[in-house]
Amino acid sequence: MIVQACLNGARLTDFHPHLPLSADAMAGDGAACVAAGAAELHIHPRGVERRESLNAVDETVLAVRQSCPGTLIGVSTGAWIENDVERTRAAIANWRQLPDYASVNLSEPDAPAVMDVLRGRHVGIEAGLASAADAERFVRLPGHQHVFRVLIEIDVQDLRKALRIADDVASVLDRANVRRQILLHGFDATVWPFVAEARRRRWSTRIGLEDGKALPDGTEAADNAELAAAAVAIYRGA
Repeated sequence: MIVQACLNGARLTDFHPHLPLSADAMAGDGAACVAAGAAELHIHPRGVERRESLNAVDETVLAVRQSCPGTLIGVSTGAWIENDVERTRAAIANWRQLPDYASVNLSEPDAPAVMDVLRGRHVGIEAGLASAADAERFVRLPGHQHVFRVLIEIDVQDLRKALRIADDVASVLDRANVRRQILLHGFDATVWPFVAEARRRRWSTRIGLEDGKALPDGTEAADNAELAAAAVAIYRGA
């Protein structure tokens, strides 16, 4: 069970005054989150005009690794980032500073091919499942038992529905005898209920401005480190 810090995601610049959007900002923010107790970092590198870019992975991973030596670093491969199948594959194939793992959304048509490219680069795979259909697709893939982690990520804002979807995904994984580490997280309204649910199930979780900016009491967090500290306190039973 670990708490991962997700620093920025696809959030726009006006989402929070301390949203880290440059390589240096992510490096500093990542170090603060690790100091607050986060075990890993998940980042969305930004390129020109602070837009998400898979071609910005080298600069960003290098900066974050220098500020957080020994910390596992993951990135997103979301199809929307390059918005082109061939550009996505080419960018990953050309990375020089390799992340420890990369998340792949099983809802995206090219997910199996992206996973193959990552395997060819010896980058771990975080298999992102947002529905039972994603889970069914995942367990049918050759080699699915060899991913780094399964990421159950639910953005439905109705908590009952979101928990039901998470249960459905977990049921598919159980039936297929998937025995990989699971990380569960919500989004905005479901962030903290899902942190609690992950702890109850003895799964990992994540927290950060990618998923939401409110603390458990509803007030706005000062930064990613404050969010990370709050989640770590929950996991430690404080």
